[in-house]
Amino acid sequence: MRDLLRVGGDGPVNLAAIRPRSTPGLPTGDVVGPVPKAWGRAQVAQIGRELAEEQEKLAALAKTEPDFDRRILLVLQAMDCGGKDGTIKRVAGAMNPLGLHIRSFGAPTAEELSHDFLWRIRRALPAPGYLGVFNRSHYEDVLIARVDELVPESVWRARYDQINEFEAELVDSGFTLVKVMLHISPEEQRERLMERLTDPHKHWKYHSSDVDARRQWADYQAAYAEALAYCGTDRAPWYVVPADRKWYRDWAVANLLRETFADLRLSYPSATFDVELERRRLEEQVIPSL
Repeated sequence: MRDLLRVGGDGPVNLAAIRPRSTPGLPTGDVVGPVPKAWGRAQVAQIGRELAEEQEKLAALAKTEPDFDRRILLVLQAMDCGGKDGTIKRVAGAMNPLGLHIRSFGAPTAEELSHDFLWRIRRALPAPGYLGVFNRSHYEDVLIARVDELVPESVWRARYDQINEFEAELVDSGFTLVKVMLHISPEEQRERLMERLTDPHKHWKYHSSDVDARRQWADYQAAYAEALAYCGTDRAPWYVVPADRKWYRDWAVANLLRETFADLRLSYPSATFDVELERRRLEEQVIPSL
């Protein structure tokens, strides 16, 4: 899946050529069956159990080995309604919440604005042994900052190199980065926004600025394409996941994480005590009754 979905690093990224309703890597119909959505969700549940075990190994190694520095950071970026929350719920939700480090980034506070744009990102990084998830990230500072002209072009262009240096620093310190753009179409976004307006239980998710931002769709696509091209490096690649089909989105992201864990070749740590001795001590122990 990583080979299929990877973009950037070797020239411009043409997002228009990536169909948001496509399903790269999906097995053939004889495997998936007549209801792909049901198959996909069953697969996500199965992969989720594998991810939970790998996450447990990651946490166990960090707890028992003082110099263990491995951690994974899943970065999710998308247009409004792109499915970041849903992906976190269905994919990360299969894992032990005690081993997750989930952070969401909105408009920067006054304190955050008084520092460089990476200051708040550094403060939100996961510790060794954790799987971190960023719902939006430092890439907002070359996306919305660019489209809404919050800073001069000279400032946001310089951030590409700053981001690449920052991410290289993270990799050198034990991070594995999984950067994912959830790619939806304007038609799908319209349907999801309309659903939020139709269902009173989803009104809280709606903001009038969502409609305003749709007028800048082409500008955002250009900003994404350039960020993916400049910041899709060998050490911190970008993946574009077609996200109009929610079930495929979840299946693809789950597989990206599964392949990432496989590369780490994690195993449970060996016992640092005499297992047989402790078993005998437990068997022989008598607890006085009250």
